[in-house]
Amino acid sequence: MKTLDTLLTEKMMTLVRANSQSEGEALADALVASGVKVIEITLTTPGALKIIQKLLKNKGLLVGAGTVRTVKDVKKVEDVGASFIVSPDTNEDVIAATKKLKLVSMPGVCTPTEVAIAEESGADILKLFPAAILGPGHLKMLREPFPNNRWCPTAGITLESVPKWFEAGADLIGLGGPVTKGGVSKVNENVIAFRNAINEASKVVYRHEVSQ
Repeated sequence: MKTLDTLLTEKMMTLVRANSQSEGEALADALVASGVKVIEITLTTPGALKIIQKLLKNKGLLVGAGTVRTVKDVKKVEDVGASFIVSPDTNEDVIAATKKLKLVSMPGVCTPTEVAIAEESGADILKLFPAAILGPGHLKMLREPFPNNRWCPTAGITLESVPKWFEAGADLIGLGGPVTKGGVSKVNENVIAFRNAINEASKVVYRHEVSQ
């Protein structure tokens, strides 16, 4: 299955942002053990590229890099074998470099201007960031003038807000703190809770679309 297809099918992109390589590896391993299929390792995590390389040994796991803000970083990430690039901002050069290397591009957007730039630059998925501050209503309004994009709200998603995000038009959601809060011992419990919420929200949205 291609990278983009996997992201859209899984509907959940987990991410690791840690203060040390050992903490990052422990959280990533816990996510793998919990059955997640998509993991983003942020480049602000010490030893991020080494963590990505280690994760790629897991068959069937899609691994990408987050907080990618420069063209040099895109190349470094591609060199270690990651499949997708996530950024907190909308950088035309980063998007172009990502597409040139045939990786999936997911830049961060917040405003109509950023959406237009990302769209015109060839981004594959738009990361609505920071999601908790903007809210589902913001996504719904952005989709009206920009209807043909794929969306991944990220940052501060709660179990209670999951249905609202999918009703507003999210294709998948990005989950960092919400699934890693409580440390390694809580990861599996958090992942199960969000997976159940996503599955239920997707069913409701699907039934609604079919009934239109």
